[in-house]
Amino acid sequence: MTKEENQNLDNNVSKKKGDESDQTNENIQNVENEKKEEQIEKSSEEKLFEIEDKLTRTLAEMENQRRRFEKEKQEAFEYGGFAFAKEALNLIDNLERSKQILENDETIKNSEALKKTLEHLKIINQDLISIFSKNNINPIDSLNKKLDPNYHQAMMEIEDDKKEPGTIVQEIQKGFTIGDRLLRPSLVGVSKKSADKDQKAEENKENTNQK
Repeated sequence: MTKEENQNLDNNVSKKKGDESDQTNENIQNVENEKKEEQIEKSSEEKLFEIEDKLTRTLAEMENQRRRFEKEKQEAFEYGGFAFAKEALNLIDNLERSKQILENDETIKNSEALKKTLEHLKIINQDLISIFSKNNINPIDSLNKKLDPNYHQAMMEIEDDKKEPGTIVQEIQKGFTIGDRLLRPSLVGVSKKSADKDQKAEENKENTNQK
């Protein structure tokens, strides 16, 4: 082989190696580009997911705030006059006290003037109850009911063998509710068995045991 042929062979080999190197570099670059594209695509998906998550959370919070606002608005509408209503009950209490004072006044007892006055007080009381009722303020039913701590407050015990113990037999002060809330409890007297009856029952029990 001549020197010229050797030179051409070396050049061809060098060129081939160069081509292979360029191809390898190109392949490496393509792989790197693909990785970058995957990273960019993945990053975009993550960002989109974060945006969707934030949007979902924001919408949920807005819905919760709307519900809280609606609840507060409803409560303000229903119970906004709670303090005023409680104070207004003094009118009914004063009417009842006035009625009792007049009924116990011996100087006018059984008089025509007392009769007319009591009728007027009754009409005023009924009008007040009607006004309260229109505003969702209602009296608590107490007499002959079992004592309910949610609505009644026992002030005394009254001996009554005809009633079951714990039955309300006297209403000292009428209670009221506003909506489904207690405005004030009824002050009541509840029945209990007489001491004599309890003693006789105990004696009968002891006699039965002795036999």
